[in-house]
Amino acid sequence: MGDIAKDINSKFPNNRIKAHINIRYTANWINSKESEFFKPYGISPQQYNILRILRGSGDKIKVQTVKNRMIERAPNATRLMDKLLEKNLIERTRCEEDRRVVYVNITEEGLLLLSEIDQSFNLSLLKNLTDEEAKQLSDLLDKIR
Repeated sequence: MGDIAKDINSKFPNNRIKAHINIRYTANWINSKESEFFKPYGISPQQYNILRILRGSGDKIKVQTVKNRMIERAPNATRLMDKLLEKNLIERTRCEEDRRVVYVNITEEGLLLLSEIDQSFNLSLLKNLTDEEAKQLSDLLDKIR
């Protein structure tokens, strides 16, 4: 089990600064691990997030709704969706009443990919935590926000 002070060879003036750096360092570590995991599937963690949002919606939803629900508010969400569209994982349609409104939904191919990912995507990144510790961590992160 690593210690942030040893991992980045640094001393911290107080525990709040240490916690802040630790959150950022750990988030970066998780992002790196997720990117590695999704590479063989040909999608990014952000694209996975979009596909999960669309699967959860059960029907077509506005592009703006997807952007609002994303974990990472990606300014390039439209480009991420373009790439999913090219791979036939999502579909896009314009609203007939208001041409400025664009809807998206997940395709059968997108659902199949998510199903495949679900079978191998485990939470091994958090394997060192008990269920109670994971709840405590989640509660503390909520408290920060």
